[in-house]
Amino acid sequence: MTGHSRTRLERVRASVGIASLALQQIQDDLGADDVGAAELAAILGELSEDTDPPGGFIVALAQLLTVAAQRAEQIEPDRDGDASCPLHEAAALITDHTAMRLI
Repeated sequence: MTGHSRTRLERVRASVGIASLALQQIQDDLGADDVGAAELAAILGELSEDTDPPGGFIVALAQLLTVAAQRAEQIEPDRDGDASCPLHEAAALITDHTAMRLI
């Protein structure tokens, strides 16, 4: 790469790669034969803890979807919600159902 900074898409692609590796590690740990009830609860608790990031991983994921939905609203040609509505719904499902059930 030249002296130019990486493009937004390249930064996102790299971040997604890092996140994918981290999620794969969590999935591997959850799938281990020796994970008991207490350890499973602790692992799931880490996904919703109000520490780093604030609100936990699940809330951060919902916030990411909400930001994407808000951007989609701004660029939808007829503002009919075709692009943004599914993103808003996914964010709501994650926070309303998944996070609360984990707690």
